Amino acid sequence: MIKLYWSPRSRSFTTLWLMEESGLPYERVLTDITTGAQKAPDYLKINPMGKVPALTDGDAALAEAAAICAYIADRYPETRLAPAVTDPRRARYLQWLFFSPGCIEPAIIQIFTKIEIPTSTAAWGSATQVFDVLDAALEKGPWILGEEFSAADVVIGAGLNFAVRLFKMVPSRPAFDAYLARCMTRPAFQRAEKIAAG
Repeated sequence: MIKLYWSPRSRSFTTLWLMEESGLPYERVLTDITTGAQKAPDYLKINPMGKVPALTDGDAALAEAAAICAYIADRYPETRLAPAVTDPRRARYLQWLFFSPGCIEPAIIQIFTKIEIPTSTAAWGSATQVFDVLDAALEKGPWILGEEFSAADVVIGAGLNFAVRLFKMVPSRPAFDAYLARCMTRPAFQRAEKIAAG
């Protein structure tokens, strides 16, 4: 049985949404970060970083939201959440799947903390560049790979939901608003929001 370790109002939303999109049976294990549950010795065996989310699937255990999304999409191809390894779209899928943790999240932190980092030093370039590149990619729509929804949309959509809609850390743009509106109409997104709200 797949077990998803999660906490409300956290990055766990990404994996809640992914699991709801997958249609796979899974158990949600509340790991309430407000009580320090993520620092319990048993949980640290699953994720030594003491963060949520994390996932176990039989003998497999992993953390990091994008990695969990990649694992589920690949381990369970019947979910149709990722292009096959032989599909040429796989390259772009992987790029966008890891764009959120590799570029969007650091850009948000840069904006929030107002830290000036030379673009030649920052792996993500600059916050402006990150959101300009994402804006251009989302304009084509409806999804990051075109017509087919994938786990990359879960990761990108959850990141934008956090940064633009919920916390307004990143200025809204028409392409972001339209993309988020499409994400929010998905029944799995709605179920995940209801779960996350408690």
